[in-house]
Amino acid sequence: MTEQVMAAIDGSQFSEGVCDYAAWASQALEAPLTFLHVVDNHPQTAEADLSGNIGLGSREHLLEELSQLDEQRAKVAQEQGRLMLKAAKERAIEGGVSDPATRQRNGTLVETLDELQDEIRLLVIGKRGETAHQAADHLGSNLERVVRTLHRPILMVPDGFKTPEQVMLAFDGSKTTRKGVEMLAKSPLFNGIPVHVVIVGAETGDNRSQLEWALTALREAGHEAEGAIRAGEVEETLRAYKEEKGIDLLVMGAYGHSRIRHLLVGSTTTAMLRRASVPLLLLR
Repeated sequence: MTEQVMAAIDGSQFSEGVCDYAAWASQALEAPLTFLHVVDNHPQTAEADLSGNIGLGSREHLLEELSQLDEQRAKVAQEQGRLMLKAAKERAIEGGVSDPATRQRNGTLVETLDELQDEIRLLVIGKRGETAHQAADHLGSNLERVVRTLHRPILMVPDGFKTPEQVMLAFDGSKTTRKGVEMLAKSPLFNGIPVHVVIVGAETGDNRSQLEWALTALREAGHEAEGAIRAGEVEETLRAYKEEKGIDLLVMGAYGHSRIRHLLVGSTTTAMLRRASVPLLLLR
């Protein structure tokens, strides 16, 4: 089955960014692009069950009306989804993608992506979904569940698109981040884009050796790469480097549930990622 760039869109403010980054990735990877919209017929905020409050004489009639209202809402949601998919396809074609596909499914986003993940080379998803709280440092709960479930690279994007010109890979020399370097080296996604490898820690012989390994792996694969070892607190140091070098895309490795849980819940690095206005690529 052909692996493709899959872009999950909804009615949120992030959908345009998802469309544009997905179109960019599709062309860079020379991979087919599919837009996915999932109609969730069981929203997180459940409506009250009124059936117990209906009098005996009118119970059957009102239950029938409630059922009809549910059907109407489902039809409206499906039609809205079709219109969104049509608009996304047109936007991608304008952006240079030759023949993007569209798919609409019923169910939940997480379950749908889990079923489709064998077809996914890269998932592009917004930082927050349509029903998420709008606080700038909030990651949508759907996104957290997707990251925990999916075993494919995930590109989390903001609401506006900017062609990446400087990429930063947070690196600590561990087995997981070395695997991330190897994956990045093989990928054409960042061809022609400088990759910055940053270790936060002391200037030791071991850190210098780890950094040289990463830079060599990237350069031998044809990537332009530079590196740095910076002492300091992780979040502040990475943020300062990002601002100094004009980094417009972050790359991190995420392998295994505990690693992902640490990434998304409570770590100092997470605070930076949640506030980031640039895309984050999670390599699995």
